[in-house]
Amino acid sequence: MRAVVFDSTLRFDPHHRDPSIEEGECLIRPSLAGICATDLHLTRGYMNFTGILGHEMVGVVVDGPKDWRGKRVAAEINCVCRRCPMCTAGLSTHCPNRTVMGIDGRNGCFADLIALPHQNLHAVPDRLTDEQAVFVEPLAAAYQVLVQCPIDKRMTVSVVGTGRLGLLVLQVLKTTGCQLTAIGRNHKTLLLCEKMGIQPIHVDDLVAQPDRHVVVECTGSPDGLDLALRLVQPRGTVVLKSTYAGDAVPNLAPVVVNEVNIVGSRCGPFGEALNALAREAVEVRSMISRTFSIERALEAFDAAARPDNVKVLLKIGSPKNA
Repeated sequence: MRAVVFDSTLRFDPHHRDPSIEEGECLIRPSLAGICATDLHLTRGYMNFTGILGHEMVGVVVDGPKDWRGKRVAAEINCVCRRCPMCTAGLSTHCPNRTVMGIDGRNGCFADLIALPHQNLHAVPDRLTDEQAVFVEPLAAAYQVLVQCPIDKRMTVSVVGTGRLGLLVLQVLKTTGCQLTAIGRNHKTLLLCEKMGIQPIHVDDLVAQPDRHVVVECTGSPDGLDLALRLVQPRGTVVLKSTYAGDAVPNLAPVVVNEVNIVGSRCGPFGEALNALAREAVEVRSMISRTFSIERALEAFDAAARPDNVKVLLKIGSPKNA
């Protein structure tokens, strides 16, 4: 099968070994997949990952339990044991025995085929296009902000970083009616925020005052947390969404001095994301900048790293000789 592999260098492999499935797993043929900031960081050494990249996808089940075959699905990324104390307590995303699709110990979805437990799959409603459904995983991560940090219309909230995830988080937060601002440096994505009815502020025009109840950090850079800590009010909350390679650590003294709550936030509720897309509460099509065939994956990664592109997709589908 065709696959996009990282093993110290990023490469397209036209003849990678097909995966096999174990009991309880499904074999899925991805049709469309998204490149996110985590994928870019993995190619720079984050998590020391080697293997097939990719964790945002929509595809069709081609083998596995009979009731899943032929279904179009999106997939949760954490493959867990379902027996440990974390799993039985309802915290399976923190299973110590987990593997994570395309990130840690398990091959990802930038390939013709991927094997995943059927418990990870969510059927995609017919009304959703593949271009919408490919956003389910990152949109679920955006909804996790509200799971961990309830927000209402009386609160002042800023999102730092207006990239791929930041734009989704902003749309989710807008539904709460809070006093919301988007802070970034990319004029193109700030314009998208304005079109969405969200107040944009370029970092060069920002007067950093510690007056926000909540700041969500989505920059993918250590500098983002430093800025978030300068914006949040004493005893306010910073929701940290960024992961990145490297050892840079911001000054954490303000966390102690101002008694700031820092909440790490990762994967989220797929049901909420699917429902939001189905009722068009979140608009994602305008975020798609480029779509490349899987054979052009290296070009796609280069495009995803450029600030003039927002979301870059890989079109996979069936190989021509299948």
